[in-house]
Amino acid sequence: MNEVTGVYPCYENQFQVDTSDSGASAASMKGIADCETFGVSFDNGVEEWTPFDQKGWTRRLMTAKSVTISVTAKRNVGDAGNDAVAALAWKNGRSVERDFHWTFPDGTVVKFASAVFNVTNIGAGDSTAVAPLEFEVMSNGKPEIILPGQE
Repeated sequence: MNEVTGVYPCYENQFQVDTSDSGASAASMKGIADCETFGVSFDNGVEEWTPFDQKGWTRRLMTAKSVTISVTAKRNVGDAGNDAVAALAWKNGRSVERDFHWTFPDGTVVKFASAVFNVTNIGAGDSTAVAPLEFEVMSNGKPEIILPGQE
């Protein structure tokens, strides 16, 4: 079990993408080189109702959830993970689905099966800038969450 306590730098979060077209295996899950920033957005569906017995106060129940991870990186031709993500820019439908793993510094792993990859930039920018790779990873159903010690 990983005994991490206290604060940590964001770079200790790690991402892996399935680099094969035939389904994820331990060997086909690769890191994505040159990722610089990421942001996480939870979209929570909350139902609300105002029953008489609450005297005007609202009741709520969270009934849905999704996650979007927005990533900015540099385009690194020849890196298996970076190449796999960049190649999805030209695909559509089920072809943009890939398994995706997010590993936290404490060892928690969130496994997104068939996550939807929305590539938003591959190489556009100033003439003297390093070519970017920008994309969103969008959950596609409930992820599997593996806590440290549950491997």
